[in-house]
This record gives sequence, C-alpha cells and structure tokens, in this order.
Amino acid sequence: MLNLVVDGQPVQVEKGSTILQACEKMGIEVPTLCYLKHLAPEGACRICAVEVQGVKNLQFACAALCSEGMEVTTMNERIAGFRRIVIELLLANHDADCFSCPAVGSCELYKLAMDYGIEKSRFKRTKKPRPKDETSEFFNYDPAKCILCRRCVRTCNEIQSNRTLSLRDRGVRTSVSLPFGKVFKDSSCVSCGNCVSACPTGALTTKASKHYRSWELTRTRTTCPYCGVGCQMDLLVKEGKVVGVEPADGPANPGILCVKGKFAYRFIGHPDRLKTPLIRKDGVLSPASWDQALDYVAEGIKRIKEESGPQAIAGFASARATNEDNYVFMKMMRAAIGTNNVDHCARL
Repeated sequence: MLNLVVDGQPVQVEKGSTILQACEKMGIEVPTLCYLKHLAPEGACRICAVEVQGVKNLQFACAALCSEGMEVTTMNERIAGFRRIVIELLLANHDADCFSCPAVGSCELYKLAMDYGIEKSRFKRTKKPRPKDETSEFFNYDPAKCILCRRCVRTCNEIQSNRTLSLRDRGVRTSVSLPFGKVFKDSSCVSCGNCVSACPTGALTTKASKHYRSWELTRTRTTCPYCGVGCQMDLLVKEGKVVGVEPADGPANPGILCVKGKFAYRFIGHPDRLKTPLIRKDGVLSPASWDQALDYVAEGIKRIKEESGPQAIAGFASARATNEDNYVFMKMMRAAIGTNNVDHCARL
C-alpha cells in the first residue's frame, strides 16, 4: 500500500494505482473525457490535470501513478485555468450546434463547458470538416463533433478486439477513421455499438437517439435475454416504450454489449410479438394461461412416455438460457423422463 495526501486528506491505495483512482476512492471528482474504467490509461484529453507537490508541470490524473508520500491538489486557479484552455481548444474544432445534436443533455464536453463557464472558444477552427458517415444500419458518425479522445478506437481495439477504428493522419489532420478510408457499411465493423456507448460527445450516436433526449428517459437495469452470458444493460424508456439500450458495467460485461444486446430491442413493441402461450385446438391456436400451457405439455409428455417409452421423447435446450438452466433441463430429460435424447441448439 502507498500513503499519499489528496486535497489535504490522507489516503491509502494499492501500489500501481493512478491519482484518479485515489481521487475516486476518496469521492473527489476529477473531470475526464478520454478515461474509461476498462481501458488502459491514455492521457489524451488533458482535462484531468492535477498538481503534484514538487513537480513543475501539471500531471494527468488518469495516467500518473501514485507514489509514497505524494501530495496532490485537484483544484486551484492554475488547474482551473489550464482546464478552461483545454475545453476551449476542444470546442474550437467541435461542431457546437447543440440543439440539433442527438447527444444534447448527455454530452460530456458540453457539461464541462457549462461547469467552467465557457460559452464559446476564443480559438479558430484548425480542422477541415469531413463528411458524415450514415451507412451503418444502427448508428451515425459525425467527424465534426469528434474530440479525438480515442475512447471509440480503444474500445474497438482493446475490449471488442475488432480493430475497425484507428487514427488517421497527424497534427491538425488527425481523425478517427476506418481502414483504407472505407465507410462503416463496407468495413469489418460488426455493429456492436460499443464505440457509440463509449463516445462522450455526439460524434457517434444511434439512429434512434434523434427521437429522444436524455432528460426524457428513465432507466431500468436488466439482463440481456439473447444468450446465457448474462450481460447487464439499462433499458432506456420514454413514455412507457423502450427506445434504446446502454451497456452496464456488469460482472459478465465490462460496459459492452453485442449487436443483439445493443440494438435488437424493437421486438418488444412489435405487433406480431406473442404475449401469451397458445394451444392448438381443432387446428386453431388459441390463447392460454401459463398454467394451462405447462399442464398441456406435461400431460403430452406423460402420454407419449406411457404409450411409446421415454426414447420416443427428445429435448432441445436453448442458447438463450443460462448454463444453470440448461443443466437442469438436461437433468430433467435424463432423470425425470428417462431419455438421453437431449441436445443443444447452439444458436437462437
């Protein structure tokens, strides 16, 4: 353990911890833009600058490691002034048409600008605008709103391991791009949407986000039903309807989802969705209660077993169930029914 002092308060942290982690442990808020918990420290945005006693230059809390006896100051005039300049530099090349931006109300850059009293940048734009990429079926990319925090690039590379996104060119021409200048539709993108979830501004937004604003939503934590992994996610609900999904930081998913968990939610309100069990009577499917349906299935299995023996029955487990549920299903087939004819669909 290491002993250090942050804003006059002593704290103990494990060796290898960053200053930002020490601040989080103490409940001291340090602003960040490029930082994400499950990504390696980057220090790209510079907004988390803090002062360390005995060190001439400001240090970046997300990347600077703690040391024994370190004394850290997270806010004073020097730090606030530095952060204001950083925000202004980011705003200079950021399309600030906030009212039409799908990320209005949730944009982290906008929030920081308000916190530090910045309405517009003193600096001139240095980057030429690039065209939008709206070829993806699920999300849009607007380079004019990108602040080069690299959260999308590192999420794609380090967590999703798809390596679709990278940085292109250098200096004022630097931009987030796809290999060989391709658009999303023609690239190796798997449409997981994790880059969208990672973006702190409106550079990457879902196509559905234009129909709602963050203050209109309620969030409900639930578990993704598409497979047995058990990813946690938040359903975004507006006026009683699910309009979006965001990944949660769950035990099975470090703030990410697959394309099904992120985007395949529209079946919830689809008019063709089954909302009750159906039992076929005289060739016609009729609504039934769950008790009626389960009794019907149980009676049918018993009848077939008595008439033709347990080997006349086979069971298929589902990839959408948990491992534990599939295990219990297998035990039911083998022990209760008495057949080894049990398999797994391996798909949905």
